[in-house]
Amino acid sequence: MLNWIWLGLVLAGALIAGFTGNIQPAVDGAFSSVAKAVELAIGLVGVMTLWLGLMRLAEVSGLVQGVARLLRPLLTWLFPDVPSQHPAMGAMVLNLAANALGLTNAATPLGLRAMRDLETLNRNPGTATDAMCTFLALNTGSVQLLPISAIAVLAAAGSKQPTAIIGTTLIATACSSIAGLVVIKLLARLPLFRIRSQDMPEARVGLSSPVAGPEPDLSSAPDIQNRWPARWAGLALLACFGWFAWGMAAAPSAAPGVAEAPAWVRWLNGVSLLAIPFLLAFFPLYAACRRVAVYEQFIEGAKDGFQTAIRIIPYLVAMLGVIGFFRGAGGIDLLSRWAATPLAWVGFPSELLPMALLRPLTGSGTLAAFSDVVRAHGADSFLARAGGTLFGSTETTFYVISVYFGAVGIRRTRHAIWAGLAADVVGALAAVYVCRALFGS
Repeated sequence: MLNWIWLGLVLAGALIAGFTGNIQPAVDGAFSSVAKAVELAIGLVGVMTLWLGLMRLAEVSGLVQGVARLLRPLLTWLFPDVPSQHPAMGAMVLNLAANALGLTNAATPLGLRAMRDLETLNRNPGTATDAMCTFLALNTGSVQLLPISAIAVLAAAGSKQPTAIIGTTLIATACSSIAGLVVIKLLARLPLFRIRSQDMPEARVGLSSPVAGPEPDLSSAPDIQNRWPARWAGLALLACFGWFAWGMAAAPSAAPGVAEAPAWVRWLNGVSLLAIPFLLAFFPLYAACRRVAVYEQFIEGAKDGFQTAIRIIPYLVAMLGVIGFFRGAGGIDLLSRWAATPLAWVGFPSELLPMALLRPLTGSGTLAAFSDVVRAHGADSFLARAGGTLFGSTETTFYVISVYFGAVGIRRTRHAIWAGLAADVVGALAAVYVCRALFGS
């Protein structure tokens, strides 16, 4: 499916550029996007190295497995093909939690680690498993507790209540996540998306994937069964974290527009701001209390950061380049004109259509379109609030697929794209309907 979508974007961009005369803008858009793709991948090197090192500590110390055990009933329902004690379970939980708090710098490395762990269970390398597709659907839905980027845009434009979109975003993201999961479960039953049994070699039980890195060495943890020192240290650090977050809720917030918000919103903002420092301290401290050689294990995990970031460059260049070409040719504008009338029948404002079309393709383009809506209609208007909710309701589907699947060499994406696009559509519609119900049109 991804092959046809990519080819369709190339051919459509070329035809539209020829008819509209936007040949040079299309070429410029392609080359600009290609350069940004490489910059993005290189920029991930440091972040990937840091978080893969921390994930190594969490895995060796047993923290990842402990997190998975706490959520075992939900995880085994969502991912029935993944063993309940597998490291991928904990990595997926940490990724989804980082997404919920808006910690994109942490979410992407954690998600890549989860995909690499899932690849160790893949009986058909190059083809996405059901668990991978489900994980991608959850990432596309991307439940958001604090859409800080949208709040910042509204606050900068002079909104009197920029945090009003927190509740609507939470509802819209819940709808998009549920839609993605429903589509994943339904399409997995269709013969078109099933993995053909003749293409499935023997399961790689007990074998490490070439992209999964070496197995954790627990020999440096002689007292690994004694968990109480680690638990007390973790509880103490967690108590400090809650105390500081509560203090930030009581004090004026540095985030734009949050200072006048209710206490629970300020507390949630404090949690988001302190989450990264907390994780940076918690993982090494927990591992040290479990008698793990923290520096050595961190280095072992960090070694894969550079290789993983470099591995995704071709996938990012291919996807972002063709998206830039299609957008520069005027494809988004043309689709907006064609789809305006049908969407008006379902009550979707034409002013938000460019955002809805850009959201699966480019995050920066969607943010620019949202800023234009805010400037044109006012920061406290229905369109601005609906646009802010839409911006936070889903993820950039094709970016997520390119990065996550590219990291493990997946070429046949099966039904993951359809589930992601379904989540995008439901999230956009839910954003408009919820805002219309709460704020009026």
